[in-house]
Amino acid sequence: MPFFTYGQKEIAHLKAKDPVLGAYIEQRGMIYRSVNPDLFSALVSSIISQQITGKAAQTVFQRLKDLAGEIKPENIVKHTIEELQKCGMSFRKASYIRDLSEKVATKTFDLESIRALNDEELIEKLIKLKGIGRWTAEMLMIFSLERSNVLSYNDLAIFRGLRMLYGFSEITKDEFVKIKERYAPFASVASLYLWDLANPNNK
Repeated sequence: MPFFTYGQKEIAHLKAKDPVLGAYIEQRGMIYRSVNPDLFSALVSSIISQQITGKAAQTVFQRLKDLAGEIKPENIVKHTIEELQKCGMSFRKASYIRDLSEKVATKTFDLESIRALNDEELIEKLIKLKGIGRWTAEMLMIFSLERSNVLSYNDLAIFRGLRMLYGFSEITKDEFVKIKERYAPFASVASLYLWDLANPNNK
């Protein structure tokens, strides 16, 4: 599986714009986070991952793969919500995945078309789907489309990383916006380091 692509250009920019983050980047070195270019399976994985640990999400995803074979909409729609639920997910998540599969399989929703949209247009289109919020759309933007400037306000680990990095007790929305502006246009790379800082056991 490929990794999120970045290099010296992005690192140099972030170090110049933010010496505090730059010091952590220097200490940590390159981060290799896998990406999944397949939009459908990546979106299914993101739905599964909502509000559970990464390890638990991997287990559920593998069970779904064992049940359906390759994670494709035409394979998922062969199974009932109850069958999907038995893979270890909630009834609600199973219903979201079944609904997504039906819409993509019948071409009611053209998933591939989002590749041509800008970030905000993409989010607006995706959140019309059941079970897809802004966070899920943003994770797809980073870990499937490799969009360069995503820093999720809805991600608890991002906030934990920011507090650890800068010694903040709280971060207001205005402060968050200023931080993202500082990281732009490579906020996604900054996100990789903030997640890494917030989750040392995942290294």
